[in-house]
Amino acid sequence: MKNNRLIIGSRGSDLALWQSRWVQRRLEAHHPELEVDIQIVKTKGDNILDVALSKIGGKGLFTKALEDRLLEGTIDLAVHSLKDLPTELPEGLGILAITQREDPGDVFISKDETPLRELPPEAQIATGSLRRQSQLLHYRSDFRIRDLRGNVPTRLSKLQESDWDGIVLAQAGLQRLGLLDKATEVISRDIMLPAVGQGALGIETRANDYQMNAICAPINHGDTAAATTAERAFLRRLEGGCQVPVGAYGEVIDGELHLDGYVGMLNGEHAVRGSIAGSPDDADSLGVQLANELIADGAEQILREVRESTESDA
Repeated sequence: MKNNRLIIGSRGSDLALWQSRWVQRRLEAHHPELEVDIQIVKTKGDNILDVALSKIGGKGLFTKALEDRLLEGTIDLAVHSLKDLPTELPEGLGILAITQREDPGDVFISKDETPLRELPPEAQIATGSLRRQSQLLHYRSDFRIRDLRGNVPTRLSKLQESDWDGIVLAQAGLQRLGLLDKATEVISRDIMLPAVGQGALGIETRANDYQMNAICAPINHGDTAAATTAERAFLRRLEGGCQVPVGAYGEVIDGELHLDGYVGMLNGEHAVRGSIAGSPDDADSLGVQLANELIADGAEQILREVRESTESDA
């Protein structure tokens, strides 16, 4: 940072810019002496839109270009959807703050307002997420899953132009863009656990940049940080990138951290799910412990078969 000018690196989508501008406003409110600018950075995930995410590699698709700029020193902070941020960060980088999350759930958007439970046999549902695919098929094996890529407005347009019955999106993204009225229903967490970190923003910078750490400290939300730390530890123990059928949801309730986790086959036929609770101070170890319990129930074998399947299709 030079002359009190701080540069945020951001992807260029409407949602990414909304998120970066939200962080920009919060930093300026806490530090009126700062000039905070936003620099748009194109990522691999933004440049390749005609191939399923699972076939172009899951880790760092939407983050590596931003992280390269951080390491070069051309930006000071990167604002990420936390769900896109790999659990293992490049050496020299760290997450300084995790913002209070929006509702982390998923929503179903039906072309004709029909809810999930009332869809006809072999209804077509589009999603680019293996996690959503697995849990949809675990709920109803007759669903036909179609691939979906693009930013939120693009995905909504594709639904109207297709013969699909509906699509699944993150509630937080619709909420931030003022489009939540497009949702037919919020999917129950009994049916679908969200992606690790979904709904929260992760602020990443150089680990030894103590000035940036101090600047970002006021926008860190303790309960969200504890919940997502547990979720990320769960995913890291399973050695899963963002393109594996793993869901998790942590929440601090009355001072206790509750964590649910899911691992399933791509076809939803075989899945394991469990929960754990404990002190928010033990968030990391709780995530590891729940992962170990699911591994004992067969999660490791499930993920091995998933990786073999996606690699053979690549």
